[in-house]
Amino acid sequence: MFRMSETHAARRQYRVGFVADSPNFPAAWNDVVEKVRIADELGFDSVWLGESWGYELFTSLADLVRATQRIKIGAGIANIYSRSPAVLASSAATLDERSGGRFLLGLGPSGANVIEHWHGVRFEKPLQRTREYIEIIRMILRGEKLIYHGTFFKLERGFKLRFTPPRSDLPIYVAAMGPKNIIQTGEIADGVMPIYWPCTKWGDLRALLDEGARKAGRVPHSAMIAPYITTALLPENVSEERRQEARSAAAMPLAYYVGKMGTYYADMLRRNGFEAEVQAIIDGWQKGIKSAIAAVSPRLLDAVALVGTPREVVARLDQWAEWGVDEPLLTMPEGPVDEVAALLQDLKEALA
Repeated sequence: MFRMSETHAARRQYRVGFVADSPNFPAAWNDVVEKVRIADELGFDSVWLGESWGYELFTSLADLVRATQRIKIGAGIANIYSRSPAVLASSAATLDERSGGRFLLGLGPSGANVIEHWHGVRFEKPLQRTREYIEIIRMILRGEKLIYHGTFFKLERGFKLRFTPPRSDLPIYVAAMGPKNIIQTGEIADGVMPIYWPCTKWGDLRALLDEGARKAGRVPHSAMIAPYITTALLPENVSEERRQEARSAAAMPLAYYVGKMGTYYADMLRRNGFEAEVQAIIDGWQKGIKSAIAAVSPRLLDAVALVGTPREVVARLDQWAEWGVDEPLLTMPEGPVDEVAALLQDLKEALA
């Protein structure tokens, strides 16, 4: 247990952001934008938007920039195969200018299936490619002549960005899960964005990041821990039936990531002490999605997800902050805009 004084201190040390939805139908997008606008008015720190094979990421991020005034707007993540480093640099610099210096760039390799069978690009050497992307993007943002000799990119003509970015040190985050990628992130990036990293292992993640920081001559804690956290915010008077429904809903994407998204997530959880739970989910998929979801143990779900009322969620965030989380990124609540507004207001009050 942690004392109230420690809890209160922890609250002041972390900044809460959200991961907004990316709907498949245009009508829902207006609701997404309105929820982000409400989060902005309430003073939350950031909102991030992902990309798969649906709506284009930077077009949607531009909508969020126009609809907000203070909240940081993050690409979380743009993959390092489908756009060139120069396109990503110019896109980030443009949105940073239009937002008044509020843009955050999240990068990651995505996965082989998406990269090779949606984008049609060979998936190879993701660590080296990540390093070269970040090095080139930083050169462009610093206004340097682009002369670069790497494994993937050999740039000779000395082009420069034709406008001055508002920030040469625009924050770059990396979606990393493997030890080598996390160490490299500590060397070259401003933050790491893991998914389903167990809460009891934040200290291990920090140790890897700081190992990378030392290799690069950076000070410890140069890279923030900003995890995507599957979250279900529930009203204070929630019934036990509704609570269990929310836990089952939170278990669904976890079961999918473990059993149907390659081996990355399963391997990460195995390394962190959840071998039996991972195998149970994989075995469950042999009978179908319902069995896979049922195989998600309470121990595993509570280690990677937040399900509860705003006060319950904040109590757990306080503890996770003590264990190492800097910038928790919560799932934006689902449902009608007015209901979400009330939940966000309650969460803000619980954080006060």
